[in-house]
This record gives sequence, C-alpha cells and structure tokens, in this order.
Amino acid sequence: MQRKFTFLMLAAAAIALPTHAQDTRNVTEPKIPATCIKLEAKLVSVDGSLAAEDQSKLDTARIQAAIDGCSAGRAVTLRTHGKFNAFVSGPLVLRSGVTLVVEKGVTLFESVDPTVLQESPGSCGVVNMLAGRGCKPLISVDHAPNAGVMGDGVIDGQGGVKMLGVNMSAWELAEKARAGGGQKVSRLIVADHSDNFTLYNITLKNSQNFHVVYGAGDGLTVWGVKINTPGKGARNADGIDPGNGSKNITVTHSYINAGDDNIAIKGGTGGLTNMTVSHNHFYAGHGMSIGSETYGGVSKVRVYDLSLDGPDNGIRIKSNAARGGLVHDVQYDDICIRNSPNPLYFDTAYSAAGSTEGTRFPSFVDITLHNVRISGGGKITFEGYDAAHRLGLNLDGVTVTDASMYQYSVRHANFKVGPGAMNLKLDGEDTTVTGTAVNSAAGDSCADKFVPFPH
Repeated sequence: MQRKFTFLMLAAAAIALPTHAQDTRNVTEPKIPATCIKLEAKLVSVDGSLAAEDQSKLDTARIQAAIDGCSAGRAVTLRTHGKFNAFVSGPLVLRSGVTLVVEKGVTLFESVDPTVLQESPGSCGVVNMLAGRGCKPLISVDHAPNAGVMGDGVIDGQGGVKMLGVNMSAWELAEKARAGGGQKVSRLIVADHSDNFTLYNITLKNSQNFHVVYGAGDGLTVWGVKINTPGKGARNADGIDPGNGSKNITVTHSYINAGDDNIAIKGGTGGLTNMTVSHNHFYAGHGMSIGSETYGGVSKVRVYDLSLDGPDNGIRIKSNAARGGLVHDVQYDDICIRNSPNPLYFDTAYSAAGSTEGTRFPSFVDITLHNVRISGGGKITFEGYDAAHRLGLNLDGVTVTDASMYQYSVRHANFKVGPGAMNLKLDGEDTTVTGTAVNSAAGDSCADKFVPFPH
C-alpha cells in the first residue's frame, strides 16, 4: 500500500500548473457561412411563447427541404418577416457541411406533439421501463462533419409546455419518472460521429431533456452560446454533455443556466480526452461535472476562468463501482464559486444513476485545483472509493471565505498542498497530506467574475 501511495503522490507532483489548452486544434471564433436558402417566419411568438393554435403549424418539411438542398459550406437561414418571428418544427437532420442559422429576433420552437417526435408508435411522451430514448431530437447530426447551428436567435425546446394529447409537460413527465421508469422525451441537439461540429452565438432554452449531446466525434466548438433553462423543475435538462469516444472539444465564452449539470463530461465507451473549458459563466445547475460514467476514461481536461454562481454543485466528479474508471490529468484554474451547497464534490458512490454495485471501480487521480476561491458556505466532499482506489488531488491556492460555514466529508484521499494558500480542512478517514501551504483565505478577488446572465 505504501508503495502505491508513493507512486500516486509522485505522479501528482509531476503535474505542471494548468496550461491553457488541451484541445489540440487551433480554435478561433467561428464565422457564419454564406446563405444558400433564406426561410421567412410565418408564425408569431409573444413574450417568447407560441399560441396554442399555432403549435400544430409545423415548418418541419420546408426547413428539412432547405437543409437537404443546401451545399456543403453554406447555411440555411431562418429570418423574421414583418411581425412574423417564429417557426415550429419536428425532428430535423443536418447534413455534412451545412449550418442552420437562426437570425436575431427569430425563435425556432420544438414541437410539443409527441407523435411528431416518436421513434415508434406510442414511444414518446410517456414514462415506461423500455430501453431507448423513445423520442427523436429536435436536431440530429449523424455522421455529418463540419455542420453547425449558429445565429443570434433562439431555439426553444418548450420543456415546460403541456405536450399535446398528454396533458403534462416533458418536465412533469421527468418528475413522474422519479417513482420508477424513464421519461421518454426529446433532446434538443444530438451530434454523433460528426467531426468539427460548431455551435456559435445561439441561445438554447427549455430543452425537454439534455440541450446538447456530442458523442464519438473529433472536434466540437461551442462559442458564445447561451443556455437558459430553469434550475428547478427541469429535471435532467443538462447544458452540454460531450463524451463517449470524443476528443478535441472547446466550450468558451458561454453562459449556462441549466436544470441539471451545466457541463457533464461523459466517460462512457471510448471515453473523452483533450477538452478545454474557458472563459465561461455558470448559474443554476449541477456544476462543472465529470461522470457519472467514467469507465471509458477521462483525461487531458483543462477548465479555467470559470464562475459558478449559485449552482447546486460547483466542481464535481461523480461515479460508482457500476460505471467507474480512471479520471486523470484534469486541471482547474482561476475558478470562482459562490453560494453552492456543494462547491467541491468528488463522489465515488454516486447513486442517482441507478445501481452502484460492480467491479468498475472509480479512480480519480492527478487532479489539480489551482487558484480556486469559494464563498457562501456549503459542504466539501473528497471521498475516494476505498483504500485501494483513492483520490489523488493537488490543492494550490484553494481557499474558502468564512471558514466556519463549511462542512467536510473526507476519506481515502491523498492530498498534495501548496505552495499557494490553502485553508480547507483535510482531516478524514485514511487521508494523507504532503507539501506546505499558507493557511490563509487570501486570494485573488472574485469581484469581477460574477456577472448577470445576459438576456
């Protein structure tokens, strides 16, 4: 055991302070492509809502026909026309190299008719025990490289609106599913096996489930995106969930207010590597998360210049023995967290995803927190799985204000502290601490980090 401990600590000590890039691409601000087809709105939204009588007036066919007829490298543009400023659509499929642009003043609403979104008869808008999603996404990007969704407009999943013929909203179905079964509702944007997918400046809101899912791709750029969904009452409405065989991902200059994880890195089959999260602001939600599936591995992640203002969790890595694996070479730098019940949450017994039993043991090592400032109280959790599957963390410049306001749960962990200030309490079961740090709450101010959500 001592030999293992020594190895882990030496490996942790070898990590340099965060380098501000892990996405291996040279990522620059995207540009909106030239338009091949312009479509004018035929519906009117008032105060961000669509009239009940307009919910069935679908624009799916003409939007899809425009996408199918557009050449690679160009865009289909949705635009206003006088007072008309809204489209409503069922499932859309982006093609290789084609971008969907939603111009400023336009809202693209997702249909709330489950028969339009269903994968098979009766599969959507229900709660059941069957496998599968049951509903198609609003926008699918499947084996379509170089596609994108851009513009200063809005895509609204209408997750809080009653579904036609169901008399419940998607979010109400999600609450109903707490008693057992899975909610069969739609996700807003799902990209799979689609390299170099881009989201730029678009506002995504009120998704019925996850807003953005990216899997098995090389190259995702999210730049200047706003995700705005209620933090309470929108169960499982994650912001951005990349992973499952993906690499080279950048999320930057974005604002995320979500019903669940603001970002959740998924380390399922194929894992995830080479991801940069920079210059972002998070609000309500479950934080900057990794997991819960980590059995495919997560590595080479850099998170820097991030504010988390009032989330349920701040920095979180979660997994369990049913879906765990190695998470390593992950670095957080210049992070401000305030008013979070769980500002730091490293959990190897995460139970919300179902069974926690198995032999896929979670291992979180080579994790560095540098220049992390926390205020507002809460519980700090550093819990390794057991004596053989420990946490390995470097804490350099990690401070809390009002130290008496915090609770701690610490076990099966190896910490290296310093040289920057550190005033966390690291006493716990089967815990070791090496290094030297100044016991001080002093640190760079977060005064300019917290900004209102832009509307």
